[in-house]
Amino acid sequence: MKHRKPKKRTIGRRELVDFPALELYEIEAKVDTGAYTSALHCTDIREEKLEDGTFVIRCKFMDESHPNYNNKAFEFREFALREIKNSFGDVQQRYVIKTDIQVFEKVIHAEFSLSDRSDMRYPVLIGRALLNRHFIVDVSRKNVAYKRRLRSQQKED
Repeated sequence: MKHRKPKKRTIGRRELVDFPALELYEIEAKVDTGAYTSALHCTDIREEKLEDGTFVIRCKFMDESHPNYNNKAFEFREFALREIKNSFGDVQQRYVIKTDIQVFEKVIHAEFSLSDRSDMRYPVLIGRALLNRHFIVDVSRKNVAYKRRLRSQQKED
């Protein structure tokens, strides 16, 4: 019996995505095939040492100017510190976490670098590492997954 690969879904150059574990919904993401790592906008990023000697990352996602900002601090015990090239080609040290992202009905556990993207147009960047096994990008389209969700909800009503 031949093992079939799951079919890749087509997404657009921008998508509205959800991060259920972070309580963030319909966040505008730029799909960037030029970027390897995905990135998530956060503020107040800090590493702290707990009493038991372990280290955690604490941060807040989005910022006060974002309509989905919930002012909740999140803590991550599993993280990495990596060198990541920014859009200008400069190498930066960034924390990387794993969290779930939902596009269409598909929930994907993926890596995201944490960075202050307040000067960027989109708070989320979806890079090749996430796209690779799951999606094909049609740059002529936008919000493909979100529009499909709306159509499905209308059919249910």
